[in-house]
Amino acid sequence: MEDQAQKLRELMSAKPQAQQAAKKTRVITVASGKGGVGKTNLSVNLAIAYARTGKRVMVMDADLGLANVNIMLNMIPKYNLYHVIRKQKTMRDIILDTEYGIQILAGASGFSKIANLNEEERQNFISELYALTNVDIIIIDTSAGVSNNVLSFVAAADDAIIITTPEPTAITDAYGIIKIIATEVENLNIGLKLVVNRVKNVTEGRKVAERIINISGQFLNLKVEYLGCIYEDPIVQQSVLKQRPFIVQDPKSKAAISVQHLVNRIEKTEFVDDRGISRLIKKLFSKE
Repeated sequence: MEDQAQKLRELMSAKPQAQQAAKKTRVITVASGKGGVGKTNLSVNLAIAYARTGKRVMVMDADLGLANVNIMLNMIPKYNLYHVIRKQKTMRDIILDTEYGIQILAGASGFSKIANLNEEERQNFISELYALTNVDIIIIDTSAGVSNNVLSFVAAADDAIIITTPEPTAITDAYGIIKIIATEVENLNIGLKLVVNRVKNVTEGRKVAERIINISGQFLNLKVEYLGCIYEDPIVQQSVLKQRPFIVQDPKSKAAISVQHLVNRIEKTEFVDDRGISRLIKKLFSKE
């Protein structure tokens, strides 16, 4: 294990100065306790809202089992992270530009765990990740629920957004993933944020958030920040069917304006750790 960690340090220190001096990249991981609460929809629309502020933004589909970011954008990638992992393509080969001003990294559908990589694949993948240093924001869309992969991407982020809805099962599952993050992620040093989706009004969103935040503080001694809510809006379902992000479909819709407010609030919070890609790589692959 120590040999692997040492190799990682050597690889990172051997990067050209141009890469080491690359601009700071903010890594935002989006996770949820259960499926069907709007996680991927938030990831994509958040990315577009960010891009409209002049940022260079990439969405990494880190659902290594059922990748679906490309489906929401009506795109069929020819290559994905699996081809990078297998050294068949480089990271730059699989980065896709979209008509919405963002880039996407297609997930490796059917690939189970980063932990399954052998040493050569791992070192190659680490090296390839440095190709992402030319963006300002990376939004990582994880798989629903809790897995080692999800926890790895949460730990590797500067900010982790947990999304839930007012449904009792969603609230319970949101607290469940927060609890697992608190107990399983060592040296937790991220901005843990909560978004409540599909709310009827601001009061409903705040009540749900306060419930989760209070029990997280009381029983886990963990600070969770309420980032905001997204209104229930028929435009969301319509956009899913049309495979066109709702923030593009109707920029003045309640859901779109909600997402724009979320971006504004994220931007007002400073990085917990501003090492960007270096932090992402270290957290994902260090065995220490």
